[in-house]
Amino acid sequence: MKNFVVKTIANAGALAVAVWLLDKITLTGDSTVKEVSTLIIVALLFGLVNFLVKPLVKLLSLPLLILTLGLFTLIVNALMLLLTSWLADKLDLSFHVEGFWTAVVGGLIISVVSWALHVVLPDGD
Repeated sequence: MKNFVVKTIANAGALAVAVWLLDKITLTGDSTVKEVSTLIIVALLFGLVNFLVKPLVKLLSLPLLILTLGLFTLIVNALMLLLTSWLADKLDLSFHVEGFWTAVVGGLIISVVSWALHVVLPDGD
């Protein structure tokens, strides 16, 4: 359980950095509490998408991953971020990613920040 909480906090922090750095990734709310709660829900949604959908997409795109020496992972990460944005819209959450290239840069930022936070934060082991 502790590992799940740490991963959710890392995802929320990484999403917050992407929202802060990129103008076309937006997270709005009436108050700070509303924004933080939306960020945590989007982080849970992002984690769920990465847990359920990403392995299937990576398996189906394995030839492209091999051909590009893994660089196609950036595209897969962007697609997962766009899917999270679409799901957030369907769930009436105020999180939006505007455009594919914004998602590519946002996915890169989220990957780097999430990795750094996983290094710093304690895990459940």
